Formats: sequence, structure tokens, C-alpha cells
Amino acid sequence: MLNINKPAVLVIVLFLVQFSVGQNNTNSPYTRYGYGELVDVNSGEQRSMGGAAFGMRSSSSINPANPASYSVVDSTTFMFDVGLTGLFSRFSDLGRTKSGFNSNLEYVTLQFPITKWLGFSAGMLPYSFSGYDFFDVDSIKTPNHTSTPTYGYYTRDYSGRGGISQVYSGVGLKLFNHISLGVNAYYMFGEVTNSRAINFSNAGYSSTKSVQDNAISVSSFRFRYGMQLFHTFKEKHDVTLGLVYEDRAPLNGKFVQYNRAIPADTVTYDDDFGLPVTYGIGLNYTFDKKLTFSADYMMQRWTDALFFGKTDSLNNRAKIAVGVEYIPNLRGNKYVERMRYRAGLNLHDPYYKLAGSSPAKNFGITFGVGLPLRTSNTMVNASIEYGKVGEKSLFREDYFKITFNATFNENWFFKRKL
Repeated sequence: MLNINKPAVLVIVLFLVQFSVGQNNTNSPYTRYGYGELVDVNSGEQRSMGGAAFGMRSSSSINPANPASYSVVDSTTFMFDVGLTGLFSRFSDLGRTKSGFNSNLEYVTLQFPITKWLGFSAGMLPYSFSGYDFFDVDSIKTPNHTSTPTYGYYTRDYSGRGGISQVYSGVGLKLFNHISLGVNAYYMFGEVTNSRAINFSNAGYSSTKSVQDNAISVSSFRFRYGMQLFHTFKEKHDVTLGLVYEDRAPLNGKFVQYNRAIPADTVTYDDDFGLPVTYGIGLNYTFDKKLTFSADYMMQRWTDALFFGKTDSLNNRAKIAVGVEYIPNLRGNKYVERMRYRAGLNLHDPYYKLAGSSPAKNFGITFGVGLPLRTSNTMVNASIEYGKVGEKSLFREDYFKITFNATFNENWFFKRKL
């Protein structure tokens, strides 16, 4: 076992959590809609398998997507997982292109056993990101007393920042050797700010400026319930069926609009925002501890959730994810035999509307590897995802997302023998 001071590790965890608050990982103009870009609750290894997670049940990784998975934790093991992401995006619009890069410490989770049949997990995860900065230029005809028309030119600037974070804790309970139940409790907090500015000018001299800031701040609780049914057939076939459910919940959001023009004013709304009913099902199959297939389906019913006091302002969001993992030889002598090779894909609907209609579906294709360390049970995972958001006829984002995470898996709960 590594000689690590436990209080020191907890201090590091708290530092990483504080560092992750307010970080951003997007340049997309699409994040100006709704609460920004939604982030699915996936660990690094799950992202390399397309984001499939509900049926995953492993004693060597943390799966916050389904709290029922916590009961599989080994009775002497403490796990700690930290994930970092980098995002390169290329935006295209009718022949024009723009590129951007962001990086972020995205999530921190930990897990340990309470008893042989009860596991506990906690951590910080992102719920949404918002971040963009773009502008356009236009003109209006101005009145005059000559036959030659004159025009007033103006620039519209759009920018956004912030996001919603969530701190969670949860337990997973094993029953009758083939059933596990779990629940996560989340505290959600953060602020998403969208700004619009209009600059009127003539002959290069700014004459009038109007700025409007719209901010949605949240402070709320919600719960996710999970179940896993699992069984091993003929010693080589492991099958797990996973289910998750979240009920509608108030977001306890506050909307504040600052109009910084003449005259200036401020508008405030309370409790006009909500979270949707969410449910998901996942199936995980492993053959001989080597080859794993996983598939998920998730639905978020945003059409029934309050947004600025109204329902049907957003779209329902369905997601399908499939993934595969292959381990040549878990106990092989060669390092490449013990590596884990992963691939996957996902397809999902945007939850926002554009001009009252539903945008095109988004997709992602993923690849990744798991790199076991020789001197411990720690696993370092790396994944890359290529994805598409939007469409060229309107506005399209092509991106590459790189994720690195390390799962520290150490035996902390046993007595040393002298």
C-alpha cells in the first residue's frame, strides 16, 4: 500500500473541488440557450465507450451515473478519481470558420465501503457549461434632408460565461447477491450569464451603447435513484441491467436582467425554473473478463420542465450510447496485454429550440485506452472524442474532446501485520 497520509489526501480533494468551481470548457455559441451545454455524468473510461454507463458495475472504477454500482466496491478499497478535459472546436458558418481551445479540471469523485454490502461515493461534477464570444455587424438607414441616404452602423456583441456545478453524495446497497439499489443526493449551484451589447457608430466614432446582462443563478437539491440486476452465467458470462430515475424538481433559480442603457433598470424573477423527469436503462455484458459490450438509452423530458415559468420552451433530450472494451489478458506478462482498449459512439437530441424548431441531432465517436500502473492498482485512462453539433446551413461545431483521468485504487482499510 502506498504510504499516503489520509488527511492530506482529503485536503487535496477539497482543493481540487474548489479549483474546479467556475471553470469553463466550451466556446460554443449554442451554450447561450437554456442552461448552457449539458454534461452527462460519465467517468473518463465511460466517455471512451461512448458514454454508456448505467449497466457498468466494476470494483476498480467509480460510476456516479448509477448509484447502485457503489455496492460492488471491495471491502478494503478506497478509490479516488480525478478527470481533466481539453476541447478543440472548429465553428463554420456559410464559408466562415473560427477555432478555439479550452481545458478544464472537470470532476473529482471518491468511493469507499461502509460494510461488505454498502458502498458510499461523493464528489463534484459539472451539470452545464456556458461560454462564447461572437459579434455581427449591421446598419440602419438614418433620416436626413438630402437626396443621398445615410446609414448608421452598429455592432451586436454576444458573450456568455459560467455554468452549473453539482456536489453529490450517495450510497449503493447490495441485496440477495443479484440486486443492488442506490441513491444520489445532489446540491446544485452556480450562475449562467448571457450578455448582449449594441454599439452604434458613424464614421468609426462610437455614439451610443446599450448593454443587457441576463443571469440565471441556482441553488437547489435533486435526487437520482438507481437499480442494477446482475448475474454470472456459466462462469464466463457476466450480465448487468441498470436502471436510473430522477423526478421533476424545482431548480430554485433566480433570473436577474440588468439593462445598462438610458434609462437603466433591473428585472428579477424567482422560482420559474425546473429540472426534467429523467430515466435511463443500460445493459452491460462481459465475456471471460476480457470483452465488454455496453449500451444505454436515456430520456430527459425537458418539455415538461419549467423554463422562465413556462413548459414546452425546451425539447425532450434522448440519448443512445454504445461502447466496447477489450482486455487481451488481465494477468498477462506483457504490458500491452493488460492495457484496456475502448471505443464507442453516441447520438443525442439538443434540448434547446432554434427559431421555435428542433435542431439536428448531435453525435460523437470515441476511442480510448486504460493504462494500468505497474506498482499499484491505479489506472490512468485517456480518451478522444470527435463530435458534431448543429449543421452547416445554420451553424456547425466540429470538436475533438480529450479526457485524461486517473483512478487511484488503494487498500486503506486493513491492518498491517508485523
